[in-house]
Amino acid sequence: MPNNHFKRGELYSFITGKASTAIARRLQKKFNSAQLNLTIEQWSVLYHLWKEDGISQQELCNATFRDKPSITRLVDNLEKLKLVRRVSSKEDRRMNLIYLTADAKKMQDASMELAEETLNEALETVPADQIEICKQVLQIVYDNLR
Repeated sequence: MPNNHFKRGELYSFITGKASTAIARRLQKKFNSAQLNLTIEQWSVLYHLWKEDGISQQELCNATFRDKPSITRLVDNLEKLKLVRRVSSKEDRRMNLIYLTADAKKMQDASMELAEETLNEALETVPADQIEICKQVLQIVYDNLR
């Protein structure tokens, strides 16, 4: 017997839509107010580079769950903003490694503080035990579909 206790159409909008969109919109407003010239999509790429600088575009695809054309476009735009630079890999010249610039490194603390502030606002009235359950359930859903 299926374990789906959602009404038809409710599951998709619940898991993928409203909460994620609301958080992204709020964070984008905060970036704009702080005059960080950055979109949420660009920030997600920088976030992974802050964790590990100098990874390949393919690794960025995997980390951000985006396809190659999307990552190429995002990296192109980040290059225009002088936030990243592409360097051909010494082992495989067909592969580009993406490195942060000094300007991108300067943005890390401010943008991460805004992201944390936004998430704290989003979870303000949610009990800690329910947050943990939600994380566990979403991880199981992800694992089931991976």
